[in-house]
Amino acid sequence: MAMAFEQVKASYYQNTPWKLKIIDSYLLFCVFTGIIQFVYCALVGTFPYNAFLSGFGTSVGCFVLATNLRFTIGRSKDLQITPERSVADYVLCSILLFAFAIHFAG
Repeated sequence: MAMAFEQVKASYYQNTPWKLKIIDSYLLFCVFTGIIQFVYCALVGTFPYNAFLSGFGTSVGCFVLATNLRFTIGRSKDLQITPERSVADYVLCSILLFAFAIHFAG
């Protein structure tokens, strides 16, 4: 099992472009942010419930948008979408997501 993990890790480091590694790091950040918010909510409470929902929903939304960005950049030749277009779509959707989250939090 450990040997298989080492092979996957070595293959990831050798074959994955640096742009996708940066996006993968951001995906991990989104996951950890969501986990921290959920644990905080479970331990402390949900007094400003709208703020919790807004923050947790933003973490999930950022993860979904970044996953889509990773997919479209990684497969840009197959999908006939330029990486610049993918980033522009990501930025626009992120702005809409954060605007909704700020409005929902109050």
